[in-house]
Amino acid sequence: MTQDAEGLDAYVRAGERRAFELGNRGPIRLESDGLLAQEISDAYWRCGFYVFEGALSPEELEDLRTDMESAFERAPYTKDADVDAQGRPALGNHLARPTFRFAKPLSDPYGGTEYNSGRHPAKMAEPAPPDDAPDYVINSIASPLQIMDSCLRLYGHPKLLAVAENINGPDFTPFTESVIVKRAGLGPSVAWHHDGTTHWDSPDWDQGTHGFNFMAQLYGSTAENGVWLLPGSHKQGKMDIKAMVDANGSDRLPGAVPMVCEPGDVVIANRQALHASFANTSPQRRITINFGFHRRRSVLNARTRHNNMEVVYDEDRVYERSRLIALAIDARRQRFPQETPYRYQPLTGQEEQNRWSEETRASILENYNLRDLGL
Repeated sequence: MTQDAEGLDAYVRAGERRAFELGNRGPIRLESDGLLAQEISDAYWRCGFYVFEGALSPEELEDLRTDMESAFERAPYTKDADVDAQGRPALGNHLARPTFRFAKPLSDPYGGTEYNSGRHPAKMAEPAPPDDAPDYVINSIASPLQIMDSCLRLYGHPKLLAVAENINGPDFTPFTESVIVKRAGLGPSVAWHHDGTTHWDSPDWDQGTHGFNFMAQLYGSTAENGVWLLPGSHKQGKMDIKAMVDANGSDRLPGAVPMVCEPGDVVIANRQALHASFANTSPQRRITINFGFHRRRSVLNARTRHNNMEVVYDEDRVYERSRLIALAIDARRQRFPQETPYRYQPLTGQEEQNRWSEETRASILENYNLRDLGL
């Protein structure tokens, strides 16, 4: 073992130990009045994340895994390909935006670039890939709700939506969704960053301005392949990440902890918290479904840029994008009729026009990501 590998192992073990000392993990617990248990809420706002253990049932987890493996089988066989490994048209080819995103094995495709408003300013270490590694690997899947029905149903999870209401208010709005793919021994890194890009200088900025992500773990998450986060950093405003990494002399920022999860756990993570994931040289893969929500007051009339054009999130855009929540709730009701569905207050009384069917698959779901609400 090299000295560097020994140092990384010590960093990983110390971070893992700190993670389990934070007191921010356990099952979702809602009180009789629908409020999130106070100790959970307190731990989330203190740390910037919370691990909801066992949030997904075995049945739902199996649905998600089955759909995910099917998606990988039908994905483009490599970057920029139009067909899968069997020569069939690749999944998602008909959609307006690319579905599968690729990167070189064990690389850092974003650090030190202008990608996503330059929010990844410092480069991560890039281990040498194995000699037999492919040229490119899938590192994410964009907008999975429109290609995997199980992901749409997950989006309508009643307890998770109740958590969203508790954190962001009953009129919460969508953000966007993705699947993060960390292949065993090949998965690229994601450089240190804050998710939020728009509201850092707002006069009413606070620790929840940029919302949060849920991170559903299909095969678990380890200190080696998972996301690392600096606890409490969601309260500190926009940090000088490049200066922090330069001063530290490496990408192993002190004080950070990994999100260690079992299969079926779901993490809620504040989008303002400083976080990253290292290249996955471990023998365990990680597949994480990310889906987030905002406060309506953060989103409504917010201005941002897409494809070098200014976009304003007006009432019509917020309404149309929020229909995905109602659609997901009904899709879940049809698959899990024994559950009590969540009632999404902004669209109460509009259930009939948001029923899940092949018609609404085409009219509401397809290319829904053209109306994403990124902050």
